[in-house]
Amino acid sequence: MKKAQPEFELQKQIAQYLRLQYPKVMFLSDVKAAVKLTIPQAVRLKSVQANDDFACPDLMIFAMRRGFGGLFLELKAKSPLLKNGLFSSNAHIRRQAQTLLSLTREGYAAKFVWSFDIAKELIDWYLGGEK
Repeated sequence: MKKAQPEFELQKQIAQYLRLQYPKVMFLSDVKAAVKLTIPQAVRLKSVQANDDFACPDLMIFAMRRGFGGLFLELKAKSPLLKNGLFSSNAHIRRQAQTLLSLTREGYAAKFVWSFDIAKELIDWYLGGEK
């Protein structure tokens, strides 16, 4: 039985939407979390990545719009926010939130999304903006 991968399924939906609605927009999906690597492959990958403080977003749209250098999305199966509006205390979520904050400070639009509808609304807002 295959393990459910809701974040990867969301990533596929968003990629399909981008290809259909915005065929000329360049984007990249980081799928390494959905792929089982051998130990040598994992070592090789780690040797060419940024330090462990950087959690690469799942989807990167390379288009300058609305005063931003690109749109980076971190995809989640459910909201990373707690009922009080703060981020989960999970270390991985906090590292991803810090990366999104750092990217925002560098001039990118960077957000968590946890449903296709949220992603679509954000993408349409972003890509509908002036160049």
